[in-house]
Amino acid sequence: MSWLRALKETARSGLTVERRRLAPVVAARGALGLALVIGFSLALFGPAVAASSAFGAFQAAIATFQRSWRPRPTLALASGGSLAVSTFLGYLTAAHTVLFLALLVLWTFLSGLAWAAGPTAGIIASSNVAIMLVTVTLPTSVATAAGHAAMIFAGGVVQAALVVLLPVRPWGAQRDALADALAAEADYARRLRHDPVAPFDPVPLMTARSAAAVTPRQARRRPAELHGPRRFAERIRPVLASLADPAVGAPAEGPQRDRVRELLAAAGEILDAAARAIRHGEPVRLPPAAVAALRTPDTGSILSERAHRAALRLSALLGDIVETAEPRTETGSRTEAGESGARPEAAALPALPKPPTPRTRPTLVRLAPLVLAKMRAEVRPGSAILRHAIRVSAVAAAGYLLGLVLPFGHGYWAPMASVMVMRPDFSQTYSRSVARFGGTLVGVALASAVVQTAHPGTYLSAALAVLCAFGMYLLMKTGYAVSQVCVAAYVVFLLGMEGSGVSQTVRDRVLLTLLGGLLAMLSYAVYPAWETPRLRGGLADWLAASGRYAAAVAARYAAPEGPGSPDVREALLSARAARVAWHDALGRATHEPVRHRGLSHAAAEGAGHALAEFGRAAMLLEAHLPERGAPPLPAAAGLAEALREATERGAKAVRERREPSWDDLRETVAAWDTEVTDPLLRKAGRLLVDALDDLSAALADA
Repeated sequence: MSWLRALKETARSGLTVERRRLAPVVAARGALGLALVIGFSLALFGPAVAASSAFGAFQAAIATFQRSWRPRPTLALASGGSLAVSTFLGYLTAAHTVLFLALLVLWTFLSGLAWAAGPTAGIIASSNVAIMLVTVTLPTSVATAAGHAAMIFAGGVVQAALVVLLPVRPWGAQRDALADALAAEADYARRLRHDPVAPFDPVPLMTARSAAAVTPRQARRRPAELHGPRRFAERIRPVLASLADPAVGAPAEGPQRDRVRELLAAAGEILDAAARAIRHGEPVRLPPAAVAALRTPDTGSILSERAHRAALRLSALLGDIVETAEPRTETGSRTEAGESGARPEAAALPALPKPPTPRTRPTLVRLAPLVLAKMRAEVRPGSAILRHAIRVSAVAAAGYLLGLVLPFGHGYWAPMASVMVMRPDFSQTYSRSVARFGGTLVGVALASAVVQTAHPGTYLSAALAVLCAFGMYLLMKTGYAVSQVCVAAYVVFLLGMEGSGVSQTVRDRVLLTLLGGLLAMLSYAVYPAWETPRLRGGLADWLAASGRYAAAVAARYAAPEGPGSPDVREALLSARAARVAWHDALGRATHEPVRHRGLSHAAAEGAGHALAEFGRAAMLLEAHLPERGAPPLPAAAGLAEALREATERGAKAVRERREPSWDDLRETVAAWDTEVTDPLLRKAGRLLVDALDDLSAALADA
């Protein structure tokens, strides 16, 4: 992609406004916390302290909107506390340009490394640096700086308290994640009716797994229906695939295929019903037609032996999902709504399974050394996070110095804009730079026009600032440009409380914001971290992880341990993570203005499709894992070892830009065909080799 086209695409992306479901009640709660903090500070301490405390409450509320599974009060407290420390340290050095510049470089470098811990940590850290550039200009002494820092932290405390006192849909994010996973399984079942080899995106299941991890305090309060359905949703996916695939299940046409389509349609409806119940915390209401389709007694006479076993397992797993999705009291019994006949057929379903041990999430205190370890691991050559940290610290320093030299005053607008828009990847940095400039232009112009014409006093400026903050919270997810309109106006009105809101013209602020955005964009062009050259490495990681997953599945046939084998589960999770990382990298590389360097778009697409087919073939084997104590299949041990070695060698060849060869694995699978009589196992072995041959063919085109 050329630079001109890349700039056009990123500009269009930055200025796009999306239609999203709004959360006015949550936005109003954040604005209420901000109003309480500003009103209290104005009444007792004056406009300067009110501005500082408002920034703390404003940023703490933004932290609670981030996509994180941690408790929202914890995020608000962490944001308020870290901003208070940043502001106090910044003020101590603000009078000495060299010391403050050193602190700014160190703080921005650490905020860049914070992206190693995830986007939530990166966003909070970057926002702290940007807001610190404003708040350090407000105090007049060390004592008042300490007071400002205390009020900033108090703003975070107020937002955290409001989240506790005014809860809005508790556990809503976790409910949505689990419901989305079940809905994705339902959609997959319906697509399999028309496309027996339809692909499945594992992201909803991975998101639900992340949401299932809880802190010790959350584990004591989590609703019972959020405990178990995810693990059954994980197990139902390979069963659906094996039932639908003509290679190992029912034939492509005929009475068996018609029956399979009925079962898949019924499974989709039941999964949708469970998803609705979990999302809204209501009793499960099953469609009678779907229940009748699953209970048809002539299924065994229509389907072949293996397809019939898959149908029976599908029915059992659906029953488990429905049972665990039913709202229950703390003792595990159904609620009165569930007992009152909402689901009279429940008596025929399996008994309620024992809730699994919850996945634990470390507290913030125990999380600190883990985050430091991740940040330290990124300090290595070739790390995109390290390059981002170097870029953002250099740009912040350059923007701050330019702000001092240029005759505009309040030069912090330039480094503040740079820090807020810079991200570890190209497309987000450039799109946010364009959006920041456009949003600031509109927001500052509107707010300045209001100030110049209406001349609002201190309290009216505070009210207008709260109104802008409410708009930002409400429209945050619709697009960065829209939110920046509100943010720019918010800063103008907030600083206007103490009379400094109009000390700069619209032109000066817009020019400084433009300067900050240009510095951010230039830094990525000069010192990039392109994703395109690393695509082969990501593809190799996915191949190696998929090979370990297939090998783990094959090894279970040699030493049966039942469907819930932990090594198979861990290998599957690793393969999913590698697949998602590859697709994310491919999406970022699509908009980069660089040559493909050995892996064209067509080759990447073909290779990805081949590895997806390889994973699907391994999943078909997993769907029919022998039960614990079943007779072992010695030949499976050789196949497992051959899969592991062949994919490791293939991954090395992909990294070295060579075409991988699968001759040894092909010989093992040929011997497997002669030793194994089960048609499923023989067919799955051939599917694995065929998928790897397709991978080699796709890479040969590169």
